[in-house]
Amino acid sequence: MIATEIMEPQSSDASVLHRVSRIVSSELSLDEMLGEIVGLTAQVSGCDACLVYLVESGTGEFVLRASQVPHAHDLGTLRMKMGEGVTGWVAEHQSCVALATNAAADPRFKIFPALIEDTYEAFLSVPLVNKGKAIGVINVHHREPHAHAADEVATISFIGEQMGSAIAKSLLEEENARLSEETAEMKRQLETRKAVERAKGILQRRQNLTEEEAYLRMRNESRRLRRPMKDLADAIILAEELGRKDSAGRDS
Repeated sequence: MIATEIMEPQSSDASVLHRVSRIVSSELSLDEMLGEIVGLTAQVSGCDACLVYLVESGTGEFVLRASQVPHAHDLGTLRMKMGEGVTGWVAEHQSCVALATNAAADPRFKIFPALIEDTYEAFLSVPLVNKGKAIGVINVHHREPHAHAADEVATISFIGEQMGSAIAKSLLEEENARLSEETAEMKRQLETRKAVERAKGILQRRQNLTEEEAYLRMRNESRRLRRPMKDLADAIILAEELGRKDSAGRDS
């Protein structure tokens, strides 16, 4: 991970540009990159909390993926639809929202009881954009009223714009990994079904069982031995094959 640099709030544009460039050109994982965004945004703004939401490809919803304040139970589960809350509004319109005081009173605001940040006074939300599409949102919270200076909004917007392509690449890699795992799991399930079907047929022939009786016998034996059905099926098939070889050897 890139070592965190000490920066005062309202860091110079050159300092932020250098920092963002280092993050974008790094080989950080998605979670590490989000952690860097949270840290950089907090240092730039002097905020009390920073949260990052990313779009979920399957649902199109924006899911909480990173937070300055610990939210172990909410990461990956707390979500908003496009247009829902200030976060969804920012994603839909690809436009910043800066609320200096009493942020929760904004008619677009949606309160989540799990988020202590929703009780804070000031709120700034900027989109993470890639190729003209919002792929996430950075939310910045201050406990006390806070007038967001134009350069503060511009700097955090710059972070969102520049980081968008790197985040999109990491999201694509994450999605590809998920699809690969799903494909592998489907293959494992297919292999298990084939093995179980073959093993059932062996039991039916050898022990004169119905298909249901053969399956129940395998299931009960699997539970008794605490072995997966696939392992048990493979053992039955192997025993059958060895038996055939022995029989062939005796006949010859």
